[in-house]
Amino acid sequence: MSAADDRPLDAADFARLMVPFEPFERSAVMAVAVSGGRDSLALALLAHGWAATRGGRIVGLIVDHALRPESTAEAATTEARLRNLGCDAEILRWSEVKPRAGLQEAARAARYRLLREACRRRGILHLLVAHHADDQDETVAMRAARQSGADGLAGMSAAIELPEVRLLRPLLGVSRSRLTATLLVRGVPWLDDPSNADPRFERARLRAGQRPLGPAADTGRPGREQRLAAASVEALDVSPTGEVAVDRSAFLRLGRDQQARLLSRVVQAVGGGDHPPRRDRLDRAVGRLCGVVERGKSGIASDFTLSACRLLLRQVPQSRRLQWIVQPEHGRRDGRNGAQSLIPAAFFACGARLASHLE
Repeated sequence: MSAADDRPLDAADFARLMVPFEPFERSAVMAVAVSGGRDSLALALLAHGWAATRGGRIVGLIVDHALRPESTAEAATTEARLRNLGCDAEILRWSEVKPRAGLQEAARAARYRLLREACRRRGILHLLVAHHADDQDETVAMRAARQSGADGLAGMSAAIELPEVRLLRPLLGVSRSRLTATLLVRGVPWLDDPSNADPRFERARLRAGQRPLGPAADTGRPGREQRLAAASVEALDVSPTGEVAVDRSAFLRLGRDQQARLLSRVVQAVGGGDHPPRRDRLDRAVGRLCGVVERGKSGIASDFTLSACRLLLRQVPQSRRLQWIVQPEHGRRDGRNGAQSLIPAAFFACGARLASHLE
């Protein structure tokens, strides 16, 4: 890694990282998810300075998963550390019974639920999380192993607009070594989570093995997002109940890549899933929407399900137009994290400013 990659971040660096998320309300109060590790502490430190110069402040939200005997003391240490830095802080405890299987995924869901609930309770519009460039590389590698579609292989998004809060990841282009240097130069200690080296977890196993090369910068993605958003205006009709109607003729006029991306966004938004559909399932579903495979007796592809959604082919009343109606699969939305925003929030890569929180 070059010397430039080890430079600590300063206030000007962080201000530039926050520009794509502008504008913000005056004297904004922002939440920062803080685990006590180096990444989130560096983010909290930088965000604290950034907010203070704009008449605002941050609240550090610390989730205690209660999975280890030491976690309560570690959360208290992190809270005290934040308060010593001049930041407000709150500990959120995951008190439910822990599952025997899928523990890491359940812990992740609980973490985001607790963070979102705290933001809603405090009236906070922006939640910053500390995922960085190394995390992004690992995410892409894991999704590639699971045969994710194009959106999944694009990695984590810089901004997601949830019903309660805007989730922002300003550090996605920053290496972990720079975050470490940021704390070292200021003399701020941190905690190391032993689960990061626990071979039971996929990300830990990836870190212990051969690190994949990070993906090349996707400089064409903002343009693709704009074209996809324009296509969605013609092809989609969103009802107040959350159903989405996909005009079949407009869908057929799109290129295959746009068809896959649009359908991926729709089912993830309607179904409320954390991840886009697998590539093979998505490709088959696109074929069904185009009516080229698995035809029913009528000669048109029959209704089917995908990623907790039902897709139903229907004719528009008093018209010959056909629409695919996408609705939550019966009984599947209850207990999930809630539907995501549609376009472009679910996988927005910052290339333009976001102002929806001020509308």
